[in-house]
Amino acid sequence: MKLPGPLVGAKLIRRYKRFLADVELETGEVVVAHVANTGAMTGLDGPGLPVWLSKSANPKRKLAWSLELVELPTGLVGINTGYPNKLVAEAIAGGHIPSLAGYETVRPEVRYGKASRVDFLLSDPARPDCYLEVKNVHLSRLAGVAQFPDAATARGARHLGELANMAAAGHRAILLYLVQRTDCTRFELAADVDATYAEAAGRAKDSGVEFFCYDCDISVTSITLRHPLPIIGPPR
Repeated sequence: MKLPGPLVGAKLIRRYKRFLADVELETGEVVVAHVANTGAMTGLDGPGLPVWLSKSANPKRKLAWSLELVELPTGLVGINTGYPNKLVAEAIAGGHIPSLAGYETVRPEVRYGKASRVDFLLSDPARPDCYLEVKNVHLSRLAGVAQFPDAATARGARHLGELANMAAAGHRAILLYLVQRTDCTRFELAADVDATYAEAAGRAKDSGVEFFCYDCDISVTSITLRHPLPIIGPPR
């Protein structure tokens, strides 16, 4: 997936009101950038961090600048939570996720369950439907370990319950964690951040939900799905 570009380097001053950030451009000008991320961004919102911005040419946009990447000493981190579904869609279409290959149709944003939408519904006459939910991951508090969630997520726990219901009904149900970082070699649930979510994941696993994790290649021009990461600890 190509990033809107060319990206512009800057320095983070502060993130506030969740969706806003003051950043200093290399020219010294301070601008306000949109932050497409509802999470805590732990470790990624410190003053002085190098960041990369895109600039929209749309005159109707309230904020022309958008925060795309944070640069850490260990590598780049993608913070736009709107990208994982696009990345996974590209990877499925390109056959880069073997466990999801061979389905006849792939439909995004399909209503299911009580009041939910699944990120993707994969269908094929020769096999059960596959309900695929994608979660963005960028938290890492231990070297090399990606973690989810970075904030309490009742919505995430609800999604796990809906997936568990689909698996119990005989469908295939998958939770895919996409790590928008280049510096992690394994993944685990952050049970200390949200114990309820971790418990829901364990119940979903027991019901037949499959769990996968992939990381990404990230540059200032593109982000692409890279390879699977092992999941340590629960869900087993």
